[in-house]
Amino acid sequence: MNREKLISQVKEHYAKLASKESQQHFDQSTVQKTPVAYYEFLLGSVIDEINAGTFDSFDSGQEIVNAVANDKSRWLST
Repeated sequence: MNREKLISQVKEHYAKLASKESQQHFDQSTVQKTPVAYYEFLLGSVIDEINAGTFDSFDSGQEIVNAVANDKSRWLST
């Protein structure tokens, strides 16, 4: 699949997750990362890996999001 299309799909999935979690977490302390900050960091790492070809065998952004959620250490170098 086209890497740009995968990046676009991954961005969409992480934006939805961040929005959903932000609505559920009103009592975040200033020490903890907000859901938005967490997913932005994760998105940056995933985009780096997409550009490096790590996910070239994947068919969709959803597959990537699921794979990373199941085992970050396998898929992300950061």
